[in-house]
Amino acid sequence: MTAEQALEVVVIRREQAADGVVVLELGSPDGASLPSWSPGAHIDVVLVPGATPQQNLERQYSLCGDPADLAVWRIGVLREPDGRGGSAHVHDAVRVGDRLVVRGPRSHFALADGDSPVLFVAGGIGITPMLPMIAAADAAGRDWRLAYAGRSRATMAFVDELTSAHGDRVEVFAADEGERLDLAVWTTPAADGVPVHCCGPARMVDQVEALSAAWPADTLHRERFEPKAAADHAPDVAFEVELELSGLTLTVPPDRSVLEVVEEAGALVLSSCREGTCGTCETPVIEGVVDHRDSVLTPSEQAANTAMMICVSRAACPRLVLEL
Repeated sequence: MTAEQALEVVVIRREQAADGVVVLELGSPDGASLPSWSPGAHIDVVLVPGATPQQNLERQYSLCGDPADLAVWRIGVLREPDGRGGSAHVHDAVRVGDRLVVRGPRSHFALADGDSPVLFVAGGIGITPMLPMIAAADAAGRDWRLAYAGRSRATMAFVDELTSAHGDRVEVFAADEGERLDLAVWTTPAADGVPVHCCGPARMVDQVEALSAAWPADTLHRERFEPKAAADHAPDVAFEVELELSGLTLTVPPDRSVLEVVEEAGALVLSSCREGTCGTCETPVIEGVVDHRDSVLTPSEQAANTAMMICVSRAACPRLVLEL
């Protein structure tokens, strides 16, 4: 795992993109270029610093602007009334001129390579990482279609600009208009290997993941905003973890995560969500078998057993060796 430098940015623009969705544009305080990124990337945003990094009010937001414009990063934030306070803070307290600390960008949700057709499935605020992907596919001359579902058009950010720019390539499924997205029908081309990119509420992503079991390997590309439901795992037991770079060998007890143990030992490790969704704590695995419990890595990536999210995943063997 490579260290990322924290970067200070300033809010240079704020606008209401839909009911309950605010868009922030972030720039460098001195006007310098921001780090480059690719479609599907996200950043960690420290909304309120804590006494320790573990106590930060910190959230991840997809970049939804133009990757070629390094003067500005754009993020969209949905107010979540039942959330943990991050989105409410953005809506209620973050204003133009405010400075924020960010890390990244990073991505586990890249546009599929090649020149094949592409299917995009977005639910609600899940449209944000799709915007630069659609622009990239369009610029490359790839055939693509978007299914965009939401409670109502009024709550669906960017819906007007998408439909006006791309016409019938964009299908809008607004629940209050009686439009229902039939995922099984809409993703039929995936059975022939047409890649599907999906981001949205957990229920939508769960349905698409279930459908993908019948598709060719690596056809589905998805990003989750919340951890997937826990699968059946072996009981939590103690195991050893060797940190090759730090020269430490530690015991991870049943009731603690690898992340907590290595942090306590003083090893340099980055983390953010601490629930297996953001990818910040991804760590190379040198030896051992991992019990993967994250919502980031694809099945193929998990099977390769070369990396793990140490905030939630554990060992499926007595000892792991990590590049830390």
